[in-house]
Amino acid sequence: YEIKKIAEDENFKMFYGSISKKYPKATFDKEVYQKDSTLEFISFGHPLFEAVLAWVEKNFFEALQNGAIFYDPEGLFNGYIVFFEGEIKDGTGEIAGKRLFSFFTDLKIVKEVSPSIIWDFVEENNPSEKEEIQIEEIEKNARVFAISALERYMQEILKEREREAKIKEKYGINSLEYLIVKLDGDLIDLEVRKQRGEDVEIAIWNKQERKKEYEKAKEELLDTTKREQILTMSMPRFLGIIKVEPLKQKDKEMKSDPEIEKIGMEYAMEYERKQGRNPENVSSENLGFDIRSIDSEGNKRYIEVKARVEIGDIALTQNEWFKAQRFGDDYYLYVIFNASTKPELIIIKNPAKNLKPEEKIELVRYLIDSKEILEKGEKSDG
Repeated sequence: YEIKKIAEDENFKMFYGSISKKYPKATFDKEVYQKDSTLEFISFGHPLFEAVLAWVEKNFFEALQNGAIFYDPEGLFNGYIVFFEGEIKDGTGEIAGKRLFSFFTDLKIVKEVSPSIIWDFVEENNPSEKEEIQIEEIEKNARVFAISALERYMQEILKEREREAKIKEKYGINSLEYLIVKLDGDLIDLEVRKQRGEDVEIAIWNKQERKKEYEKAKEELLDTTKREQILTMSMPRFLGIIKVEPLKQKDKEMKSDPEIEKIGMEYAMEYERKQGRNPENVSSENLGFDIRSIDSEGNKRYIEVKARVEIGDIALTQNEWFKAQRFGDDYYLYVIFNASTKPELIIIKNPAKNLKPEEKIELVRYLIDSKEILEKGEKSDG
């Protein structure tokens, strides 16, 4: 009843439409939907999904602010991650953009991290005892960085709005000006005909009214375009906080060595350049891959890099495995064995299809045996 009540709101229906009384055949998987269009595909933007999301936020927002505990299998994070929502509005009063920001702090430093990093952590479902922390102080310190990040986001939106304004000027305003000038020419011809005694009063009136409509449309377009470039930011809204601790476990393949990973990244980047591709390091964005590499024809490779001191098993995060499934043949796993001594690059195209990892649910990781990597991967010449 409460979800239906949310969906009956006029503003909600304007954005998302109405929900149905029942959904007898539904799926959350796009690929399944593409094979059977009789299914209802429920995802972001679907009225049922958005109504449930609104209900969850309404009823559990306070719980989100109370915090939760997660563990990092790779042992890199030991501190807190604070989440903020930033909103930008334009001069028309419309929302120009919203973005979720997150910041890691160990109470000494604060740095921005991707919100999706939470996918890579293990949730603590049964904490032994509640921990009292100074949430207000942590939030206050992170908020300074959130404001700075929101300002950068506003500049991104402004740059895009300026680009759109040029397009509107080129195609919208210039087209209206052309039509106005053309009507002026038509009116001059009609005035000449009127002076000759022809009955063209109705034609003149129609042309004048149409000209007024075009002039009004031009003024409105100029005004809207101008106001769309006047942006203001609200104060970032605190959403919640989580504590992250290194996971105490024996699986060394889950551990990440920053220095070895750095060597592996440099080796992979250099390999891409030698192959004539243009690689971009996006590892800090937690996109589910470390390198986006483009060749001269515009073809993209999404590359996840794993480096080891010797030859050993590797683990993919849940986010990395999802992206491997999504990008298919465009996703590559680059494994660098003996990274600190004599690097050996093994390339596996479409690992989601060509590898069979051991799924470690409790660690949200997909463990891949080194023997399978060597067996199914392609060795590069460096």
